[in-house]
Parts: sequence; C-alpha cells; structure tokens
Amino acid sequence: MYKVISFYKYVDIENPESFAKEHLDWCVKQGLKGKVYLAKEGISGSIFGNKEKTDLYKSKLKSYKIFEDILFKETDTNQIAFPKMHVRVKDEIVNSGLENVDPQNGGKRLSPEELLKFYNEEKDFIIVDSRNWYESKIGKFKNAIAPNITHFREWPKVVESLKDYKEKTIVTYCTGGIRCEKASAYMIKEGFKDVYKLDGGIINFINKYPHTYWQGSMFVFDDRKILDPNTKEELKYIAQCEFCGKPTSYYINCHNIDCDKIIIICHECKVDNDYCCSDECRRTENKRDKYYG
Repeated sequence: MYKVISFYKYVDIENPESFAKEHLDWCVKQGLKGKVYLAKEGISGSIFGNKEKTDLYKSKLKSYKIFEDILFKETDTNQIAFPKMHVRVKDEIVNSGLENVDPQNGGKRLSPEELLKFYNEEKDFIIVDSRNWYESKIGKFKNAIAPNITHFREWPKVVESLKDYKEKTIVTYCTGGIRCEKASAYMIKEGFKDVYKLDGGIINFINKYPHTYWQGSMFVFDDRKILDPNTKEELKYIAQCEFCGKPTSYYINCHNIDCDKIIIICHECKVDNDYCCSDECRRTENKRDKYYG
C-alpha cells in the first residue's frame, strides 16, 4: 500500500529558485516521486511513496519554519500515482490571474464537520465548486453550483454570475483548498458578505465523511485519474458515458496527442474506441506511446 500526500501553503518564499534546486536534490536522493510547485507566494504539491517515505517527506518540509504548520491530506492507493519527481518554479502556485487578491483575506475556514452540519441541519447556503468543468462533471457536492469553466482564470466571470447571492452564505470548495483561498478572497473583494472556504478541500471531507454529501468520484491530477470514495450506489455516479450513456465517474484524455480532449467514458467504451474520442482520432498516427487510464 502506498500513500499520496498533498499540501499547499501561501507564504512568502524569498528565493524559490534556490529552494527548488535544493528540494529536488533531496527528494531524488530519498527516492520520492511527485510534483511540487514553488513561487514567491508559496508552495503546493503531491508526493507519492510508502508510509516511511511520505512520513520522511512530511518531517523534512515541517523542519522549515515557514512550513511547520502546513496541512497534509493523505490518501491510500495501490496504484502508481507519479512515475518521476519534479520540483518547478512558477509565477503562481495555482494559475489564477487574480491580481491584487491576497489569499490571506479569503473566506472563513469551514471544517468538514461544519459543512456536514450545514447539510444535516438544512442551512440556507450556496455551495460553489471552484474547479473546472471536467472536474465537477464526474463528482461534486450535493446541490453545488458547478461553473462551466476550463481554467481557474475564468473565476471572475463566475463571481459575476453569482452577484445575486451577495447577501447569502457562500461555501467555496476545490480539491485540496488551494483554489478556494483566492476564490473566496476574490468574492469578498467583490462585495460578498458571508463567504467560507472548505478547509482542506474535498479530500479532507471525503476522508472523514464518505457516503454522505459527496456525489460521484473526484478528479485528481496524477496517474490515478480519480478517487472513488462512495460505495452507496446512489452516490457513485453523476455522469454518463459519452458513447453509450452508461453511468460512469471516469475520464480519459483522447489517445490522439493533437486532440487530447477529455472524454467522460466507461471502461468498456474506452477499450472499444481505442482510448479515442472519434473515428478521426482513431485513424491518426500521432498517438501516445502508451495507454493512460
């Protein structure tokens, strides 16, 4: 059994380039796999390995004063989540394009326990998915508003569409919490009065309360592709295969490199269609060198 640990923190990093080189060298020496992104505004990443290696990584990161209180979200897996180790420097740890938005001015942190209580007590609130359409297509919270966006950079137009809810209680959520920091801060900047962000994101909630108010599977940005937390039949699927209409919570990228379209698909149709979205893509010679998913 392996673990995937994910984490982020918005914090000033004076020299991310120097830290990235040192961090990559250390991770490689320990035999770790995963992706870590650094920017002057902070750190985000996911690390894959056995318990001993992931515990070692957590201890290493927490040994830095600026990361001593960082929150790790863990999931168990039998799959290889990352084949290599990457540490990269970016302008932002999540691409937002939201200038003059300070994540420190974000919404109030809402624990999984508090969100569960909101649902159980039928509180009057609006829950908004700050992820992209292809993430929410296969899984989302009950009654969530799931915007039709392809990039988080489109968040301002989502907020504009929600302007009639400025006086309502708003809960924002994303995979691990990183996008909600800026998403909720932008909403407050735009005049929303009572804004929350789900602390630790979807991962934190489904680890504690599977089979409750999360519907479908959860999109992940690694080779596992999805997490499937529900065993209750009525909660397992919210999407249908684009080919046969069968309930599914799975996706692939088209095998044609020039296309790369995200396809919501069942396993049978995936094989029958050679991991492609169309006859044209099946006929192309510019396909990936191996099948993913």
